Amino acid sequence: MDIRELLMTDLMIMDLQAKSKEDVINEMVHHYFEKGIIDDEELYKKDILAREAENSTGMGDGIAIPHAHDKAVKKPAVMFARSVEGVDYDSLDGQPAHLFFMIAAPEGGDNTHLQALAALSQVLLDPKVVSALKDADTPDKVQDIFSEAVGKKQAENEAQEKAEQAADQAAVDSDKPYLVAVTACPNGIAHTYMAEDNLKKAAAKLGVNIKVETNGSEGTKHKLSASEIERAAGVVIAADKKVSMGRFDGKKVISKAVTAAIKDPETLINAILNDEAGTYHANGSESADEGSVDSGDKGWGGIYRQLMNGVSHMLPFVIGGGILMALSFIIENFAGGPKSLAFIFLNNAGNMAFAFMVPVLAAYIAEAIADQPGLMPGFAGGFMATVYTGAYGGAYTANVLTDAKSAGGFLGGLAAGFIAGYFMKWLEKICAKLPQSVSGMKSMLIYPILGLLFVSLVMFFILNPIFSTINVWITNFLNNLGTGNSVLICLILAGMMAIDMGGPFNKAAYVFAAGAFANDPNSAQAAMLMAAVMVGGMVPPFETAIATLVWKNKFTDDERKAGITNWVLGFSFITEGAIPFATADPGHVIPSSVIGSAIAGAIVGWLKVGVPAPHGGFWVSPLATNIWGYFLAVIVGSIISAVILGLWKKENSAEA
Repeated sequence: MDIRELLMTDLMIMDLQAKSKEDVINEMVHHYFEKGIIDDEELYKKDILAREAENSTGMGDGIAIPHAHDKAVKKPAVMFARSVEGVDYDSLDGQPAHLFFMIAAPEGGDNTHLQALAALSQVLLDPKVVSALKDADTPDKVQDIFSEAVGKKQAENEAQEKAEQAADQAAVDSDKPYLVAVTACPNGIAHTYMAEDNLKKAAAKLGVNIKVETNGSEGTKHKLSASEIERAAGVVIAADKKVSMGRFDGKKVISKAVTAAIKDPETLINAILNDEAGTYHANGSESADEGSVDSGDKGWGGIYRQLMNGVSHMLPFVIGGGILMALSFIIENFAGGPKSLAFIFLNNAGNMAFAFMVPVLAAYIAEAIADQPGLMPGFAGGFMATVYTGAYGGAYTANVLTDAKSAGGFLGGLAAGFIAGYFMKWLEKICAKLPQSVSGMKSMLIYPILGLLFVSLVMFFILNPIFSTINVWITNFLNNLGTGNSVLICLILAGMMAIDMGGPFNKAAYVFAAGAFANDPNSAQAAMLMAAVMVGGMVPPFETAIATLVWKNKFTDDERKAGITNWVLGFSFITEGAIPFATADPGHVIPSSVIGSAIAGAIVGWLKVGVPAPHGGFWVSPLATNIWGYFLAVIVGSIISAVILGLWKKENSAEA
């Protein structure tokens, strides 16, 4: 989007008369109407004000960018207006705004306003441009300033793009060994990018060129091209969830957990260089974007990866739905009661999202095992585990179908995902022997019908009865926990969160607490388990933040910088911030973290602290049943961990 095409000189207001934010909007909207850009002044103004109600478009540095797209706009435009005196526009920095850019975009899906926002933001990042615009007194000068700035930015972007392409091509053409890699983790917050960084550092040390594709919270970045894969001597997969594998058919592939690339990236690279990696062969039905990890995906490692594929897809439903439900409970108790519109809306929205938690978990476990054919049976099995099958009793009279206790819950859904996945994988092998003339029937008839029939029979007659009994036992156990047992179970869960900081122990503890929470979100005991895993995951980053601040001479410059970041990560329940410290010095960091996290968990159990939200750290502290106990647990655990680490860690650590 070239902003110069939208920024027309005849629309500019060089001496804005407005004295308030409301006056600015009125004057600029009316000017649009007079110039024929909009045909409904009130409608466009209403949408501008609605956008301002979300949060102010006063960006700071004297700039405001009000914008809206609706059917009142006849053609896209950007109006520039300048106020010499400045106007209080509720800007983010609290300072008056002098420069205003009102973006008008027609209703539709072309995202004109977003493109214009992006283009404006790029130009206005330059302080010299902002200063020049404040001094400009004619529309032509404004146009000239933007023409020069946009031209300069385009040249910079083109130069940067060419440099990146040249670097990639140089890596491909170089005589050095060339590898490609993919990093991915369930949350996609920290592990993914730490693994990427460590692989690049190790490759540079070993004299190897490498390109790393990341599958993190922002989606897929640096996607590998077919030519790059073709050129590569091998592929390093460092992932705890499913990645696209069909494109690597015939390549040497080493596949490990994402933590392997964080802790020992050189070993992964050397496995390719020394011809120690196996050759990956895609199934005949896999396209270039399909397939599952085969190399290194056996035994418990494979099961863990399949589970994490389900967990990574489940988490948004858990977090979003769980927090909305928790907010509804606050409104119910303190701001309107159970009949208030806010409570009804939030509670229903949260419950609807939360209801997908187990079906999505089961579906993507099955999909990780059997690819696309496993998705539907897994989803159906997970759904069957969450509903009372008696609700659909109808013609069914068997007790197992009418007993309201027959729902398998979280554990039943977990089992359904694995059973559906492995059944469909077996079915695929059986159907591979079918004649080519009927192969089209597999995906359209055989897989969905037999998959659903098998999973339904297993759920109704085996898994739901078994796991409903187990769920009743677990619920009774949790409901009858005395203080001593509460302390013990919370201590164990919190300590597990710090053992591997995002690895199998950490995820097992979180999944256990999330399962209890899923079975009964209103349970005080389930909320207590969530609080235990939350404080257990917050202690390690806080521990390292405190230790690097107090015992500076025992940490490298990079570690001290990471320690500053860990204040924010700890506050947000992102345990992974402590991983670089644990990787560099596991003998000291991990034991101290486990001790502090376990003590924090014990405090949660002792004080009966509950957090009816599945994520968020201190951001969700207002939801805690005992907010001071919640703070106390994290503070005490973090300080104890930091003191232990600071006292026994040696000085003059080697540079990372």
